[in-house]
Amino acid sequence: MPFRQKRTYRALADINITNLVDVVLVLLIIFMISAPLLQSGIEVNLPQTKATAISEPSEGIIVTIDKKGGIYINDVWSRLDNFEDNLKKAMKSKNTSTIYLRADSMVLYGTAIDVIGRLKDMGIEDIGLVTAHHGKKKTGKSKK
Repeated sequence: MPFRQKRTYRALADINITNLVDVVLVLLIIFMISAPLLQSGIEVNLPQTKATAISEPSEGIIVTIDKKGGIYINDVWSRLDNFEDNLKKAMKSKNTSTIYLRADSMVLYGTAIDVIGRLKDMGIEDIGLVTAHHGKKKTGKSKK
């Protein structure tokens, strides 16, 4: 009878890099696909201008007027009747008085002026008008 050697097993202390890289790449792809979807905002076709962009945008409340004339405060629809009350609540919650007005290029001039007039009546002086830079195609989402 031949003598059988007893097999000895050693502990494998190496990390399986292949599986780790696979998991990381899958997570990277998931984040790359989902990141643009997480950007909130009302779709508007901003008017184009040659004005230069603000170097340091600050925190503020975003008031949006869509092409149908709907008014949104931080992406929450608001009726014009209680616009001032809703805006005061948003300003109090964010502790800011800066307003950025985004309006679709097809919005009637009177609608935009009415909103600006209401902002001025509330005593808000720091109003920024958000536009697209001339020559760029906009998809509706803008940076502050």
